[in-house]
Amino acid sequence: MSVLREAREWLSQDPDPDTRAELSPLVEREDLAALEERFRARLEFGTAGLRGELGAGPNRMNRVTVMRAAAGLAAVLGPGKHVVIGYDARHKSDVFARDTAAVLTGAGVHASILPGPLPTPVLAFAVRRLGADAGVAVTASHNPPRDSGYKVFWDDGSQIAPPIDREISAAIDAVGRVDQLLIDGPGTLTELGEGIVDDYIAAVTSLPLGDARDLRVAYTPLHGVGAATLTGAFLAAGFPSPLAVEEQRAPDPGFPTVPFPNPEEPGAMDLAVALAAKVGADLVVANDPDADRCAVGVPLPGGGCRMLTGDEVGGLLAEHVIAHTTGDRMVATTIVSSTLLGKIARAHGVRYGETLTGFKWITKAGPGLVFGYEEAIGYCVGTDAGLPVRDKDGIGAALVVAGIAAAAKRAGRTLLDLLDDQARRHELHATEQLSFRVSDLSLIAGAMSRLRAAPPAILGGRAVLRADDLARGDGGLPPTDGLRYALAGGARVVVRPSGTEPKLKCYLEVVVPVAGEVTEARAGAARELDLLKRELAALLDL
Repeated sequence: MSVLREAREWLSQDPDPDTRAELSPLVEREDLAALEERFRARLEFGTAGLRGELGAGPNRMNRVTVMRAAAGLAAVLGPGKHVVIGYDARHKSDVFARDTAAVLTGAGVHASILPGPLPTPVLAFAVRRLGADAGVAVTASHNPPRDSGYKVFWDDGSQIAPPIDREISAAIDAVGRVDQLLIDGPGTLTELGEGIVDDYIAAVTSLPLGDARDLRVAYTPLHGVGAATLTGAFLAAGFPSPLAVEEQRAPDPGFPTVPFPNPEEPGAMDLAVALAAKVGADLVVANDPDADRCAVGVPLPGGGCRMLTGDEVGGLLAEHVIAHTTGDRMVATTIVSSTLLGKIARAHGVRYGETLTGFKWITKAGPGLVFGYEEAIGYCVGTDAGLPVRDKDGIGAALVVAGIAAAAKRAGRTLLDLLDDQARRHELHATEQLSFRVSDLSLIAGAMSRLRAAPPAILGGRAVLRADDLARGDGGLPPTDGLRYALAGGARVVVRPSGTEPKLKCYLEVVVPVAGEVTEARAGAARELDLLKRELAALLDL
């Protein structure tokens, strides 16, 4: 079928006047280049669901793409099942949520929709709380403003994993025209009330928070949906209300103060750090736009702020959770996160799991999981009873970090002092990430091919002791596109394409014994990481 014919067929079934208005001029002037870009590929449905730029065509996020996804999910579930639907505050998220509900109920599925734009962890919690068979979160998380996404959770409240993703993808491929789908019945639609948010807050305030509450927190939701729920959770737990960055408090799909609404991006935390200095905050906390991730910073006495890495926060949370839980427990992280968690687990006599990247794997690491994290500032925190949210939860994590920081403050210390203590116990594990954003994905494939063809023998002045090709399943994990190098002295490098963005990501770690001052060890680790970054960048040549 010619691209013009595909575009005309798309126009004839598209229920959205905005995307029809975008596509019609391209068809009228037969702009083949623009049409090819939209129609010669399609967004692939995988374990991360769908994610892409808003616009017309199968290679964009739009109402047709979303309705097809909902029809595919309905076909896999079958009539009579129950799906909870949540959404963030991005452009068209509420429309996509309503379209999902209409298609699901048309297929005989019962749908419940959350009461407004809410954090993704509320959706993950609601799936289990309501005994649903699946959940849908319409969110692009921390992607650029023009993106949207569609994430599917299964009946245990965790993200889907193979082979369910392949079954849904095949069912989507079998969907015909969306204007021929039955909508709005015979399934039922329930509009959930605020009670489900109250239940979520009650669940996260039962986490191991300790009893210290004197803490001043500077907070930003980065124009996302986290502010109201996080504030409610802090107040319910007995903490003072966090002081929010006014310019970023309200949801805004344009994200006017940040080029990328990701707490890890340069400049994203500037307003929160400035607020912390102004109000004399003890802690800086940020959520990404759908509040499933949490960034943490410690204001410095002389001004400025030390933002903690995801691995540093993960190490602090892990030891705290282990100290406040009992029984046969497991902690887990991913192949790209610090190896520190394994040392912590061994020191405390708890089981340790290492998984592929993504919480769809972490939450399935094994029985007794009380804590899991990934270096990309995502954490799930549990109790003796288990995990209240079986996905990353930026609000629950923020609460527990606040409890740790408040206890440290009561003792005249900060999280930085606790990190130094941890380095003395387990050696200093310093990590850093090197990323390459590209416009041409073939550049990433080419870099990976070159590394496979000619593996490095030395990196950062350290001998490469072992090279694992994760695509072959080296390391005992399911195959995934990635390379892992074990270096002399406990250092490690992992190189992998991002699963959600056009990036090649490199994860670096060095381990430095602490013989004297921790500051000296940190300075030495920084030099070693810098050398690793320079050599790896030259090797990749991107």
